[in-house]
Amino acid sequence: MTATDFHFSNSPEPHRIRTKEILSHHPEVKQLFGKNPLTLLAIFGLVGGMIAMSYLLKDSPWWMVILVAYVVGAFFNHALFVMIHECSHHLLFKSKAANYIAGIIANLPHTMPSAISFFRYHIKHHSFQGVHELDADLPDFWEARLINNTTLGKAFWLLLFPAFQVARTFRLKEIKPVDGWIITNWVVQIAFNVAIWVFFGPKALIFMLVSFFFSVGLHPLGARWIQEHYLTLDQNQETYSYYGPLNKLAFNVGYHNEHHDFPSVPWNKLPALKKQAPDYYDSLKSHQSWTKLFFQFLFDKNISLYSRITRNERGKVKLTDESKPDLEMVREQVKH
Repeated sequence: MTATDFHFSNSPEPHRIRTKEILSHHPEVKQLFGKNPLTLLAIFGLVGGMIAMSYLLKDSPWWMVILVAYVVGAFFNHALFVMIHECSHHLLFKSKAANYIAGIIANLPHTMPSAISFFRYHIKHHSFQGVHELDADLPDFWEARLINNTTLGKAFWLLLFPAFQVARTFRLKEIKPVDGWIITNWVVQIAFNVAIWVFFGPKALIFMLVSFFFSVGLHPLGARWIQEHYLTLDQNQETYSYYGPLNKLAFNVGYHNEHHDFPSVPWNKLPALKKQAPDYYDSLKSHQSWTKLFFQFLFDKNISLYSRITRNERGKVKLTDESKPDLEMVREQVKH
């Protein structure tokens, strides 16, 4: 049966509530909070790897450019998305500017200047999960109607996923679309793109661009966007984690419930968070394969762009006086 609307919930988003409970029963998880400046080395390695591949492919036949982009470049670029995600939560350095600069560097092989804009919209997603006018992770109403549950429609949606994401930002009125950091992101990105074109040639730049589209779209890696919040396993569970082997190449980005509960925990400590609170995470349904989910999303008529939970309220949590220290910790989680 074709869905015609999102799944509406009167309940607050689940993560702040679970954060409070875990802090109460497992206060040791606070030791996992902090920064990981060594993540910058991963950024340099991934950016350097993409530049090296683009140089080696600059005179290759087009079939080779596309093939390497699909089987190698997509994984590098996807990992760089994770690095930008870490920067957006200020998990590398204490300095806001230093995290912004690291995010701009990680953005370079994507060819699209999106890092700083992602910072703005992603924090809203954490603070107001499921609130349509504030959460850009939710599809637009027209987007869900257009694609719905058809296989060709969903394949088209994945293929052009970056374009749909950009279109969503126009509905979020509380975010300033342009500021000094966003302009800096654009200037640096354009200069980088021009340099690759001039010194390596057009194929090198197109390799990066194609890798970018594969990393977030019509590729098993594109299932990550489905895994996180689409109602694929339980109509009442709003967020899912992925515990499959590709986490090793994706810097543990699959630990999504853990990340939403504790966004101040850096990528390298998310598995430890799950181990320290198994009574909360082992009971949740999770995915083990992005590839399986990729094909399930495409061909299962019961999964559409409407397979998301929405809400109207902003999800406040009432705590007792005895829990005030935990309240401050929850507020710190939300702020970060």
